Amino acid sequence: MTRKPKVLTFDVVGTLIDFENGMKNALLQILGKKGATLDFEAFLTEYRALRNRPDKLLFPEDLAPIYLILAEKFSLPTGQGEEKAFVKSATSWPAFNDSVEALKRLQKHFHLVAMTNARRWAFDGMDKTLEYPFFKGFTVDESGCEKPDPHYFSYVLEQLAPDGYTKEDVLHVAQSQFHDIGIARELGYTVCWIERRKAVGGGFGGTVAVRELTTPDYHYHTLAELADAADCGELVMVA
Repeated sequence: MTRKPKVLTFDVVGTLIDFENGMKNALLQILGKKGATLDFEAFLTEYRALRNRPDKLLFPEDLAPIYLILAEKFSLPTGQGEEKAFVKSATSWPAFNDSVEALKRLQKHFHLVAMTNARRWAFDGMDKTLEYPFFKGFTVDESGCEKPDPHYFSYVLEQLAPDGYTKEDVLHVAQSQFHDIGIARELGYTVCWIERRKAVGGGFGGTVAVRELTTPDYHYHTLAELADAADCGELVMVA
């Protein structure tokens, strides 16, 4: 007998919110006319290497020191609070083109829960951009740790327990193999990988790379494809 998920837990940044284009837009605004010379893919490669430092600030506040580190290499202006503007831009990063509509469709079938490594202040802006689709939303401020720490997943399950939900009810949806797909599969979740970078030729972009990809239970390139599967009743729990 097959079981359908009752809850979809979502990574937010990179899965629903297009942080790469959000950062690019912020850099172009800071650079002005000089933005035409920015090699953004090269910037993402350097950014990715700095994202997982053990001494880093919480996201997106860690964007400030990263900006200053990369400023010289990419001719970014400093001295006028540009790094603070780069951080603040996180509240207005765009959603992927299909995110809002797909989330509305998914709401008809499941409770939607956000699990983001972003601070609460940044998530509040992202939640607004997504038109407030979530039944519940959790940030690094509440969890006290960042994914892929398994304690983040344990914390969310504890918060969902009073509503009668267990891990067996949850389908975890994410873009990041490093932060989400690998650890969630290891913990026994049914997982759905939204491979957002497929549209631009693959690779890891601004997301921390992994040596080996984890095979998910469901693999789509857009959130709309996931919503299509839900509308057709094709999503079942397989973990």
